[in-house]
Amino acid sequence: MSRDVAMTMQRAARALARPGPIGDGTPIRVGVDLGTAFTVLVVTGEDGEPLAAASRSADVVRDGIVWDFAGATAVVRELKDTLENATGRQLGNGAVTVPPGTSPADHRAHRYVLEGAGLDCDEVVDEPTAANAVLGVTDGAVVDIGGGTTGVAILHDGHVVTTLDEPSGGTHLSLVIAGARKISFAQAEKLKVDPARQEELLAVVRPTLEKISTIVRDAIAGQGVEQIHLVGGTSAFTGLAGIMSAITGVATMVAPEPMLVTPLGVASWARPVTAKGAW
Repeated sequence: MSRDVAMTMQRAARALARPGPIGDGTPIRVGVDLGTAFTVLVVTGEDGEPLAAASRSADVVRDGIVWDFAGATAVVRELKDTLENATGRQLGNGAVTVPPGTSPADHRAHRYVLEGAGLDCDEVVDEPTAANAVLGVTDGAVVDIGGGTTGVAILHDGHVVTTLDEPSGGTHLSLVIAGARKISFAQAEKLKVDPARQEELLAVVRPTLEKISTIVRDAIAGQGVEQIHLVGGTSAFTGLAGIMSAITGVATMVAPEPMLVTPLGVASWARPVTAKGAW
């Protein structure tokens, strides 16, 4: 991972923690990642510089598919309102992610969520491709492990040649933790994202992490992949990169601030606008 990417993701984390005013003359783009566990909205400059971000946990997408349209629309509208208040800018258009390999109907559903929240949808982009707009991988695999699905994009010479999406991700880890510890799903979710507790949970969730790694192994088989780049919130779980490297036989690395990579990347497909209209 290049130093530039690491620094960009550090700025994205600061933008999430402390979104602030954006001048009227600054062209901005908006990216939305409709995740199973979290929905994230990012505002960038015309050149992709992260300027503001907001996220919220919400059960509105399952296995990459919008199942609660009204709920998803309300979440995106809430994030939009939050960032409009923080930045002093009206957000009128954006681009949105979708898992790779989904149907045209699912693309339309994600588009309609943005439109229902008051954002004209400029583009619908598969998650690993969106992530690579930040990572800049020319040869290798970009793997987006979210709450419900694992998406894989294989790149050669900077072009995506294969994409795949399978229903396995962070939600499955939480279900396993809840069952093993005899706690609620909500409690398991909190336990799962606590870095101080992940090492002790590794033995419990290892079979699930191995399943995710096997999905990636099968997806890249025979494709000449020499490096795997992990993004998505679940990628941050302690030990995952090592397990995936062992199962796939391919060097694996986790992007900095992995939950923010995909929403930051998809913003580059949105039209840049100033406060007075299209740039």
